[in-house]
Amino acid sequence: MKAKCIYKFLNELAPIELKMDFDNVGLLVGDPNAEVKSCLVALDITDAVIDEAAHKGAQLIVSHHPVIFEAMKSVLPDDEQGRKLIKLIKNDIAAVCMHTNLDIAEGGVNDALMAALGCPVSAALDPDGCGRVGEYPQQIEMNDFLELCKTALNANGLRYHDAGRSVKRIAVMGGSGGGSLHCAFELGCDTYVTADVKYNHFLSAAELGINLIDADHFCTENVIVPVLEDKLKAKFPELNVMISERHCQTAKFFV
Repeated sequence: MKAKCIYKFLNELAPIELKMDFDNVGLLVGDPNAEVKSCLVALDITDAVIDEAAHKGAQLIVSHHPVIFEAMKSVLPDDEQGRKLIKLIKNDIAAVCMHTNLDIAEGGVNDALMAALGCPVSAALDPDGCGRVGEYPQQIEMNDFLELCKTALNANGLRYHDAGRSVKRIAVMGGSGGGSLHCAFELGCDTYVTADVKYNHFLSAAELGINLIDADHFCTENVIVPVLEDKLKAKFPELNVMISERHCQTAKFFV
């Protein structure tokens, strides 16, 4: 199985044309014609993930976050970014990264997040098609919903504002979505689940009277990793597809 065949399939799932203008996605490292027998799937391509791929004999890493995001003027081993690229190339490991296109695509990150929370999807959250809105058949008390989020997303903690409302109509955005709080409010949502929420977003949530949950960047997006594993296995039964065992939620809570 060639790397370019796997990339072609992933591009069918989440076409590059959907990506936001600032983004950098696609086959970012490696030979398109390289043979791939084993593939590691992870949210990020960290040093630990590259070491794991090399140890397990993977020729490809499929990730959500791009291993190359901004323009680079050099690739050196004493630079965090350069070190990873050198390590990938030395170990003949290719990298396919599907980021905002996978956020927006049907069946992508945000649909996986809603599925994890057990909520049917009714619409996209913002004009770019990112985020999702949906409604539960029955109301859920906020404390019960917090427990649901923590368990379903395997989060080691949640930051939240409780507006004193039960949960029924929710919006979600995997990753950094605090800026779309007003979209959730304007669409009649009582609760918004996202990550990387800033101080001013919590203030706005209190003033708007909407429940706001910061469930961690990793946890709100890592839901796509098992989905990608399943899709790759179904399409390429001869391919050994593995989920990274080294990558996990980085942020901890001291309480």
